[in-house]
Amino acid sequence: MRASVIGSGSFGTALANVLAVNCEQVGLWGRDAALTEAINTRHENSTYLPGIPISPRVRATTHLPEALQGSELVVLATPSHATRQVMAQALPSLPRHVPLVTVAKGIENETLLTMTELLEDCLPEEYHPYIAVLSGPSFAKELAQRMPTVVTIAAPWDKVALRCQKALQTETFRSYTSSDVVGVQYGGALKNVIAIAAGIADGLGMGHNARAAIITRGLAEITRLAVRKGGNPLTLSGLSGMGDLVLTCTGELSRNRHVGMELGRGRSLQEILGDMKQVAEGVKTARSARDLARKVGVELPICEQVYAIAYEGKSARAAVVELMTRQPKNELV
Repeated sequence: MRASVIGSGSFGTALANVLAVNCEQVGLWGRDAALTEAINTRHENSTYLPGIPISPRVRATTHLPEALQGSELVVLATPSHATRQVMAQALPSLPRHVPLVTVAKGIENETLLTMTELLEDCLPEEYHPYIAVLSGPSFAKELAQRMPTVVTIAAPWDKVALRCQKALQTETFRSYTSSDVVGVQYGGALKNVIAIAAGIADGLGMGHNARAAIITRGLAEITRLAVRKGGNPLTLSGLSGMGDLVLTCTGELSRNRHVGMELGRGRSLQEILGDMKQVAEGVKTARSARDLARKVGVELPICEQVYAIAYEGKSARAAVVELMTRQPKNELV
């Protein structure tokens, strides 16, 4: 079997390494010629996963046709804001009738589309039945180090999810299948915004009680929006919901929690992002979450405050006071 990964960042490279266990060759596309050359010659992604060996079965290239040639499974691992542009470039070489698995966790700002909706919007209809999404608690570094990792793969067509599951199954990587494409994606996207909120609380030194409250009420917000969009509430208690949320809100490797901590310490968003090599998806998703919540009439108070702190210069402490002094209500309403 031959597979392809579009996107040579940390998660794309880590998944290429996983696929290499079951595939004879994995094509890995990236924009950076020096990085792809290092992967091919030194078998290391020194920019995003320094010191971690990459399988010699992974062949990196800056040419999309080369990366996609003969592929029987394609993983789309570009950041959410770049997915539409990259797919337009990939389309002429994109194989037909093979699973197309997106791993980006975001909602497009302009259209408010999830990643599978975006793919349906920019790809011909013949590709639509093969679109799937992979999500769950999975830091790229630990995945690349072959630490045990468990995720969810969702697709409307069970056969597609099962093909992805088989290709990705290893001794250290396990996946469960789901048909709830909506719930899996909203869990993966919005948990990044809640992780920024958890980081803000940590940056302000507000303690474990506050973090636990943010995780719990954050899950309520995610579930509320996912259900309004047609998702199954039970999905949000699983790997792509609570599992990913807990990891991203507490893990030291969480980029979104890091952004929140720095915001809580008083730094500006521009300054924080200027110091980061990798994308924190929750920054852009905070805007999408606010806009989508207002569009469909769902309350997301934590997401609203994250947006206000990040984009409107609101004081983090003032945001906390505003959340704490909201009108009292029943927990399950």
